[in-house]
Amino acid sequence: MLTLLEEELMRRLCETVGLGLVRHTSSVIAATSGAVAIGDLSVAAGVSSTHLAQRFKELIGVTPKRPARTYRFAATVFAINPAGPVDWGDLAGGAGYFDQAHFGHEFRAFTGLRVTTAMPMAPRK
Repeated sequence: MLTLLEEELMRRLCETVGLGLVRHTSSVIAATSGAVAIGDLSVAAGVSSTHLAQRFKELIGVTPKRPARTYRFAATVFAINPAGPVDWGDLAGGAGYFDQAHFGHEFRAFTGLRVTTAMPMAPRK
């Protein structure tokens, strides 16, 4: 019985429309630690960003921007050396945030806290 159930579930999973697109896009997001433009992902996949967002919403419940934000923020947090001072500007710039306001907004959204030190940002390359 268990084998039959497993076979049926695998068959249904293989038939899920857009699953390959979501898996591939998710792997790119993970490989880049979220530092990839969603528009670039849709262009590379040959679909519109609306189509990509719809497939993500249908299959995992969120748009691709949510896991990208989460990966990027997690990578930023893991880059912090707890034994030393934090250069917030370098940290945020290295993670792909556009400017101080962008990083500050994300930091507050994920932690509920404000970054209170001045964070000069180097121009993005």
